[in-house]
Amino acid sequence: MGIGLTTLLLLAALTPLGYLAFRLGRGKALQTMASGISMHSRPQQYGWYSVVWMGLPALGVAIAAALLSVFGVIAPSRELVLIVSLVVAVLGLAQGLRAIRPEVRARNALDNVIRWLLLSAALISIITTVSIVLSIVFEAMRFFREVSVWEFVTGTVWSPGDTFLEAAGRGDEVGEGTSFFGSVPLFAGTFMVTAIAMATALPIGLLSAIFMSEYATRAQRGIAKPLLEILAGIPTVVYGFFAAITVTPIIVDIAAFFGLDASYSNILSPGIVMGIMIIPFISSLSDDVINSIPQSLREGAYALGTTHSETIKKVILPAALPGVISAFLLGVSRALGETMIVVMAAGVRPNLTWNPLEDMTTVTVNIVYSLTGDLAFDSPQTLSAFALGLVLFIVTLLLNLVSTYLVRRFKQKYD
Repeated sequence: MGIGLTTLLLLAALTPLGYLAFRLGRGKALQTMASGISMHSRPQQYGWYSVVWMGLPALGVAIAAALLSVFGVIAPSRELVLIVSLVVAVLGLAQGLRAIRPEVRARNALDNVIRWLLLSAALISIITTVSIVLSIVFEAMRFFREVSVWEFVTGTVWSPGDTFLEAAGRGDEVGEGTSFFGSVPLFAGTFMVTAIAMATALPIGLLSAIFMSEYATRAQRGIAKPLLEILAGIPTVVYGFFAAITVTPIIVDIAAFFGLDASYSNILSPGIVMGIMIIPFISSLSDDVINSIPQSLREGAYALGTTHSETIKKVILPAALPGVISAFLLGVSRALGETMIVVMAAGVRPNLTWNPLEDMTTVTVNIVYSLTGDLAFDSPQTLSAFALGLVLFIVTLLLNLVSTYLVRRFKQKYD
């Protein structure tokens, strides 16, 4: 019996039991109140009180059995887990009905259960984040036992060996036995494509948000906003095709017109297309922030004789600055983690250059290539993916800290 079928059977059995527990608990409370005895809580709250007594112990048994199986302590059969859970549910239902008395504070008990459920959800998120960080840190430490941290952080050559390069189709680029793990070219490409993307997305997204919130009629907004947000739903592989097939030849032709030499795997093309992909994120968030600004600020500015454009420049944008900063850094985080567009349009060659018309690659692209090859998991080439991920995580964390500081620095409170 599969675990999915077991879960469905358990839920199918607990649903009618829960309904029965609610009816019996509520009925007992109504019967007690009908006899002239005052109850602390409402009848339906006693019904849900019985449901909690019935459901939580049964779910606890199922979760405990799953954890024991995952950690290899014991692997009870799924049929046994199902039977024991149902028996515990019936016993819990009986105990819940027996516990219903006039002095029982069912409302307070339900509030505590909800509070603990919400706390558990928050703890799951925190534990998941901590687990991700620890898994990256431990594997990165294995990599740094073989490669110097200083060499990794400051090195300007990334060529992790013939095997890895052959998997990427570039096995003839280095000699035998040479391995260099300098991450500077990878982060240079990452920051280059991010800068190009944000230089494209920020002005277009912010100006479109200003238009939709301050100038567009309701009909215009109803058409423009959904069309703009369609960009967020397009798969990144489609953007990659668009960058490689359409945007790149245009950039090459424009560069040739001005006498410049542009590679067909240049980093400018994926940067522009990535910026187009990020426009809806900045536009939607900025639009929401601008619309949340109190109308009294606009009216006060108009009363002082300012024009519409002056009000936007002097009042609306400064008030919306914290939200715009948040939208900008959300776009930066989105650009830092993008892989497919860069792979399809810019290639995989680590190249340290300031020229956006040359080919470059990013950290995430190399992480993919490190983890999808035929190398052993404990090889330096594979473990380098975790080191890159750790540094990228630190960079993203620093960006979030900077954004938090800037948002608090420019945040204004309006009565």
